[in-house]
Amino acid sequence: MKITKVWLDESTDECTSCGLCESIAPGVFEVPDKMIVKENVDFDAFKTNIKDAADSCPVSVIKYEEVE
Repeated sequence: MKITKVWLDESTDECTSCGLCESIAPGVFEVPDKMIVKENVDFDAFKTNIKDAADSCPVSVIKYEEVE
């Protein structure tokens, strides 16, 4: 499976800007005021880190899409 898309989904909760995602995957996430996903990133190169960040997010707002 290849990760093709990563985004912030605040439909049920808001990002708390804790910075955990940035500490786990600094090549993908940045937290100036609120988490952003960096542009032009090969998400698949950071697959494990993205999954760890999504699983570790205290408010579960990190989402990603995988395709075969």
